[in-house]
Amino acid sequence: MRTDAELAAQVMERIDALAKISEDPGRLTRTYGSPAMRRANDLVAGWMRESGMTVEVDPIGNLIGRYRAAAPEAKTFLLGSHLDTVRDAGKFDGALGVLVALACIQKLHSGNQRLPFGVSVLAFADEEGVRFHSSYLGSRVVAGTFDFDDLKRVDSEGVSLREAILRFGGDPDVLHGARLDSKQLLGYVEVHIEQGPLLEIKRLPVGVVSAIAGQSRISAGFNGFAAHAGTTPMAARRDALAAAAHFIVGAERLGRNTAGLVVTVGEISVQPGASNVIPGCARLSVDVRHPEDTVRESSCEALRLLGAEVASERLLGLDESLLRAIAQSQSPELSATLKGVSIKCGLLWQVVQSTSSVQCSTELTALLKEATVQHVPSVLEIPSGAGHDAAALAAITPVAMLFVRCKDGISHHPDESVAEADVLVAIRVLGRFLELLAKKHA
Repeated sequence: MRTDAELAAQVMERIDALAKISEDPGRLTRTYGSPAMRRANDLVAGWMRESGMTVEVDPIGNLIGRYRAAAPEAKTFLLGSHLDTVRDAGKFDGALGVLVALACIQKLHSGNQRLPFGVSVLAFADEEGVRFHSSYLGSRVVAGTFDFDDLKRVDSEGVSLREAILRFGGDPDVLHGARLDSKQLLGYVEVHIEQGPLLEIKRLPVGVVSAIAGQSRISAGFNGFAAHAGTTPMAARRDALAAAAHFIVGAERLGRNTAGLVVTVGEISVQPGASNVIPGCARLSVDVRHPEDTVRESSCEALRLLGAEVASERLLGLDESLLRAIAQSQSPELSATLKGVSIKCGLLWQVVQSTSSVQCSTELTALLKEATVQHVPSVLEIPSGAGHDAAALAAITPVAMLFVRCKDGISHHPDESVAEADVLVAIRVLGRFLELLAKKHA
């Protein structure tokens, strides 16, 4: 039987092995349905089987390892996280939770131990939502909250989610059948890197999550009018990129001035995208998060009003007398053109996804804190600003989370780093949690 220290070293080795599986040369990227994701699933499936688990892949591509209970017909406890990544990712986000869970199962199997409940380790196929801009695709299928309209979503190459599922070996027409039965579940615990600096500041290897912030993803756009960069007067321009820039600064100001709110514009694209053409169209993503849903929702409405105001002032607000003056000094054609495009200009605003905040289970969190206090000097409870599969699983079962310290709080970046000593603590805490849960259900 491997010692806890040896299991921690093995987790680090496996993290490195998974980090070599990528769809982008020179950087780590694994998006839903990619060949890299398939290779990652295959590798982890092998490790699951080595740990005495039976393995299956559900209709959307989630990898599920099952460790049977001491008695038939027992209920199941869920562990896990996700195996997909953002683009140019760090190697611990998601994968660490799967591998720490697997290490605990490996220890049980090596000791020929069975618990009074079964344990399933879930390796979700898509949490980040990079390819189809809809997070928790994998866990929402398991939770039975998948929106079948999402099957119409297309990626940057025009491939629909329906087609991607088929190519990945899944079946989009039976996704409803992959929902787990809440009556057979005891709960879900997810181990995850903190993705923030609090544990490092407090000099603690792990912490317990109190709640997961709600999140809204919005697709916004400003439609202006593309025109010649050299011949169009500054006063006559309807520059979509300038409008977007105005909005981005205002969005940042709202985030800075609202306690607990974070607002991010992470993507922007401009058309026609030429150095000598005024941008006629700017598309951008808006990510809004807050632990309280009412604050998040009111902030989203404030951002929509800000976008409408910016569009009105910058894209629709040319004064007619100014246009006449421009026409007299420049050309009638310019004046006529500018008058004719007003109805084409303005704001596009679509809420792509909205996820409510989640309070972690009081009962499971108490057990997790009891397990944690045996291995750390104090237990820090932390709200999570990041989204996690636990938020989706909360629709069908109680959830709790254990955070692991990451260097400088860096995540979603190649510099993401976790110490092996902290992984060791996480394995011991999760293992002790399972022991306490087993006593409760003996």
